[in-house]
Amino acid sequence: MFSFIVLSVGKNLHKVSLAGLIVALGIIYGDIGTSPLYVFKAIIGDNFIDESLIIGGISCIIWTLTLQTTVKYVILTLRADNKGEGGIFSLYALVRRHAKWAVIIGMIGGAALLADGIITPPITVTSAIEGLRTLPVFRDLDQLTIVKIVVLIIGFLFFMQQFGTNSIGKLFGPVMLIWFSMLAVLGITHIVDDVSVLKAFNPYYGIQLLTTYKSGFLILGAVFLCTTGAEALYSDLGHVGRGNIRISWIFVKASLILNYLGQGAWLLTRRGMMLEKGSNPFFMIMPEWFVIFGVIIATLAAVIASQALISGSFTLISEAMRLNLWPKLKINYPTELRGQLYIPGINLMLFVGCTAIVLIFQESSKMEAAYGLSITICMLMTSCLFALYLYTRRTKLIWIWVYLAVYLTMEFSFLFANLTKFTHGGYVTVIVGGVLFLVMFVWFKSRKIKNRYVEFVKLEDYLPILQELSNDTTIPKFATHLVYMSSADNPKEIEHKIIYSVLNKKPKRADIYWFVHVDVVDEPYLSEYSVQTVIPNEVIRVEFRLGFRVEQRINLMFRMVVEDMVKNKEVNITSRYESLSKNNVVGDFQFIVMEKFLSHDNDLPIHERLIMRLYFMLKKISLSEERGFGLDSSYVTIEKFPLVVAPVTNLQLKRVTYRNS
Repeated sequence: MFSFIVLSVGKNLHKVSLAGLIVALGIIYGDIGTSPLYVFKAIIGDNFIDESLIIGGISCIIWTLTLQTTVKYVILTLRADNKGEGGIFSLYALVRRHAKWAVIIGMIGGAALLADGIITPPITVTSAIEGLRTLPVFRDLDQLTIVKIVVLIIGFLFFMQQFGTNSIGKLFGPVMLIWFSMLAVLGITHIVDDVSVLKAFNPYYGIQLLTTYKSGFLILGAVFLCTTGAEALYSDLGHVGRGNIRISWIFVKASLILNYLGQGAWLLTRRGMMLEKGSNPFFMIMPEWFVIFGVIIATLAAVIASQALISGSFTLISEAMRLNLWPKLKINYPTELRGQLYIPGINLMLFVGCTAIVLIFQESSKMEAAYGLSITICMLMTSCLFALYLYTRRTKLIWIWVYLAVYLTMEFSFLFANLTKFTHGGYVTVIVGGVLFLVMFVWFKSRKIKNRYVEFVKLEDYLPILQELSNDTTIPKFATHLVYMSSADNPKEIEHKIIYSVLNKKPKRADIYWFVHVDVVDEPYLSEYSVQTVIPNEVIRVEFRLGFRVEQRINLMFRMVVEDMVKNKEVNITSRYESLSKNNVVGDFQFIVMEKFLSHDNDLPIHERLIMRLYFMLKKISLSEERGFGLDSSYVTIEKFPLVVAPVTNLQLKRVTYRNS
């Protein structure tokens, strides 16, 4: 049944349907949906329970979910879809032609979102497992045992990534439907404990808490945890479509608010008291007989939330690679499901990061201090990019300024409140985010430095000599078909280093010279090509236009292009050796890939020298050029050439003459 649901959604992503709504519950709301596990516990902290704190806290939660999640993301940001796809890099791809500097905003936001993916699995799974202490039989459960259980669950989760989530993913929707239904029912049954909690819908009580309560403004850091998963609503736009997200959010938001109200009403019956260390209002409002089931459901929801962030991290990194913002890494495709991928290197990085967070902080209450800071930065970057998107769509400036005034004020307030967490663990995600940003910046900046070295020449100036070389039988034939990967956007140009490789280094005679160019475009899943026959059966240029979410499998794609050209009688690929030509044997194809190394003959400024050294360090752990393009190594020749981006000009050398005595 659910297989049919997934299939039907895949056929029409943007059509609102019951199937789409259930799938949306399973893959989009894991992070924001599990926030009731820890938000109220974080708001109360070591404070005494009183009416202003509880009602004011719920009021802040309600209006944060309304303004930050509903208005900003569900209503506004979802409009900025890139051919049906969302996420910070999709948004950057929409505006990068209009503002080149926007790449820095995209890199900061992407790094912050990845850093958030390292803290979310530990805090959600730990909060769920700690709920066992609500049961009398587990009341004395020591923290070390909980840490072991959490590490085991997280380890199993990351181990399963290599097999794909197609089969288990079919359960996500129904499980999350049960989870949100449980949230709503638990909340409704406790609202009657103290109906005065309904005053929280009035924003006055939230404002009063922030302005008059002791350290009230700092409580915003805890309140912000209720909306940390809002970015996922936009990132997962392409999976189920805008309509399904907007409709399902009504149910999700209602369930969340009802649960927060229920927790608040229960807490109001305990005015003047303090929560016991390790206790959690979320589990304490459950009937004792239901706690074990509640813990199981919460753990499943936490695993689903973690899975969504892990899958989102894989997608984010794959987009960054296509946009040349991240070193090329090996990508596996465990299933045929569109968009599902597995990056072993990133999986290992996330596993090590998540395990380290669990071992360092151990308790969910301590993890709360590290949570929220990085995702606030990501939301700020999204706001800036969306404002730029509105500008490119000729929206009236007054509305853009209103948008920026409202959301930059809100998000900077959350940021300042979260900065108090820096010394209590927030530094962890900031350091992680900073390292991830450094990787992106080095990879991007080094490409800019390298481009200063690339020299393009007119292809037509070298066509006669290429023809002569092709017909010069005194030179041994290098290959029947010689294929070069070219970075020249202009079809009338070619890199000088390619001409040098063909003519000067060691003349490479071939029957047909192919120049292949890959253009990564802003449209996510575009996959098309064009062919320019420069000289029939002698010089041919092929250009692939691939979306930033399309795997660059150039070996297979090029083969399809050649087969199509042969079918249309545009090229003759039969070997021109007489004995082979008689028997219609196809000639061999040889790809030439140029591998760069930093020459000692460079005189770079110190900061650029440092960037290039970091680049080549990253290059050692990234995929080689041929694997990055998806080429078969048996058909590839690696040719090394020196990278001279800043030739030495001030070298002093004097000639002297010695007389024979």
